[in-house]
Amino acid sequence: MDDLNLPEHWSCPVLTGLTPQTDGGRWPVRRFLGDEMTVQADLITEGHGCIAAELLVRHEHDERETIHRMALRHNDEYLASWTLDRLGTWYFRVRAWADPFTTWRDQFAHRVESDDPEIGSELLVGAGLLKRSAQVAGSKDKKALLRYAEAMETGSAEAALEDKAAALAQTNDPRASMIESETYAVLVDPVLARFAAWYEFFPRSAPYRNTGKKTSAPHATLDDAAELLPRIKELGFDIVYLPPVHPIGHTHRKGKDNTPEAGPGEPGSPWAIGSEAGGHKAVHPDLGGLDAFDRFVARARKLDLHVAIDIAFQTSPDHPWVREHPDWFLQRPDGSIRYAENPPKKYQDVYPLDFLSKDRETLWRELKSVFEFWIDRGVLAFRVDNPHTKPFAFWKWCIRELRKQRPELIFLSEAFSRPKTMYELAKLGFNNSYTYFTWRNTKDELESYCRELYDSEVGEFFRPNFWPNTPDILHEYLVQGGRPAHIVRLTLAATLSSAYGVYGPPFEHVYNEQHPDREEYASNEKYEVRSWDWNDPDSLQPFMRRLNRIRRENPALQHMRNLRFHDMDNPQLLAYSKTFGDNRIFVVVNLDPHHEQRGWLSLAPGDLGLPEDRRWDMHDLLGSRHASWKGSTHYIRLNPQKTPVRIFRAG
Repeated sequence: MDDLNLPEHWSCPVLTGLTPQTDGGRWPVRRFLGDEMTVQADLITEGHGCIAAELLVRHEHDERETIHRMALRHNDEYLASWTLDRLGTWYFRVRAWADPFTTWRDQFAHRVESDDPEIGSELLVGAGLLKRSAQVAGSKDKKALLRYAEAMETGSAEAALEDKAAALAQTNDPRASMIESETYAVLVDPVLARFAAWYEFFPRSAPYRNTGKKTSAPHATLDDAAELLPRIKELGFDIVYLPPVHPIGHTHRKGKDNTPEAGPGEPGSPWAIGSEAGGHKAVHPDLGGLDAFDRFVARARKLDLHVAIDIAFQTSPDHPWVREHPDWFLQRPDGSIRYAENPPKKYQDVYPLDFLSKDRETLWRELKSVFEFWIDRGVLAFRVDNPHTKPFAFWKWCIRELRKQRPELIFLSEAFSRPKTMYELAKLGFNNSYTYFTWRNTKDELESYCRELYDSEVGEFFRPNFWPNTPDILHEYLVQGGRPAHIVRLTLAATLSSAYGVYGPPFEHVYNEQHPDREEYASNEKYEVRSWDWNDPDSLQPFMRRLNRIRRENPALQHMRNLRFHDMDNPQLLAYSKTFGDNRIFVVVNLDPHHEQRGWLSLAPGDLGLPEDRRWDMHDLLGSRHASWKGSTHYIRLNPQKTPVRIFRAG
């Protein structure tokens, strides 16, 4: 006869589901330092039997697990939480077992209420269960369990119903029916990965001392660029992001607007990395070299600004690696090295690396050491160029190894690829990601995209960083919509996501001249030194300053998965709220940068923690005005030439 594995007395619980998890536990879920981590286990058993369940958690540096008793909420859902008070990886698992004493106690309570004549005999059953637990208990608990058992054997129903007796029985149950889940992981990121405003600029175009002319400006140093840091801090930004600061190659150097050949004095693209002055561990001599970089980082630190740099694993034909390790590159049959191509585009000034070369172990270790070099110089945030074109296995290994020593690192993935590819990069380690926000401009597009990012399983691991523009991207909406469109997109980026960034100078000066052939800026700063008028009275700097201040003063805007959209009867008006504790922020945006739009906003006050039967205050955080609202419908009118957006705080 087959082995049926029959239970001795109590049947085993069944774990039907456990959340959160990513891909069945293949990847960690993601949380932030200080978050309350809640685990839900769905547990069932036949009949009316009760279940005891525990959550066991351990930080990667702990030797022992901490046990948290799981509480039954409803519908067979058991929950427990703990505070993620350390960066790095935490591990958690669930174990559960049939709880015979609690099952008996629940039924016994009903007997007491109904004056059941068989209470005496039932007390003997309960006493037997306590004695069963006493057999495996320590001396202190054993004595207490036996005292309760003795009291019940002498007819004390009160002893049977004491909570302490049930807790002792559950804690010391022999657990013959115990089941255990798999072990799952949660990766804890720094708060800066959740809440930060990034400001990108080209240091060679500092210090913006001219008047906004499109003509060439003198090549600035990082010391010049450091003079801008107090202003960037005053605008409310947290991270200063620099495109590549390395020496730039001479061979096939690109000219203005990506022309095939550079003219005299043209600086070339910073992404064509490497020359006789060095490679990925060097700073362009015209920027002042490594000493100037160190001074830049030190100045930023004093201002409580973080410095992010670009990591682009590619080279110019003049990079030292080309001479020293030609086998690290893709080669043609004739032995020549292939330059980068994305037909019909050709990038003769860039050589891609062959990550699967025969000497890949040496190559991978050298690339990891590039991160380590800049980490040692005070850089803890990295914008990684095109990670989707490199092996996933490399990023998984590299980021994991780097985080062992520095769990506070931030990696921003610049992968405008297919969604599943972008999501996989997030799963394997990138804790910030560029998104398709730039191309989501209608109400339906924005609502559906945000629901995908925040309200689905994607929100367990993907951390969107919204950018309205980059040096590579100038969307038609900004080109056609001018200043109102810039205000709209900046507000959406900064309030739909708690992490956002902006390629600052052209955006704040509303420079929106698009290249005739490409969705990017004309007179692109990638290929020339530009000058900007920092003191332009018509710039968006005052709005940026106010918006970032609102973000900093309102915790609701510092979180991602608390976004809720509200009905508007006008498709050009987008309304949404974010709530954290008693901080409630409402945003209404006119998506039409050319015309005034009006409509009725529909709310459910009770669902938002607002009174349904009396008025509440709505503070206009951009206009410093106050209004008194009541009920579920409210009239909104937005003129893009005056105020294309409204941000309210309720209460």
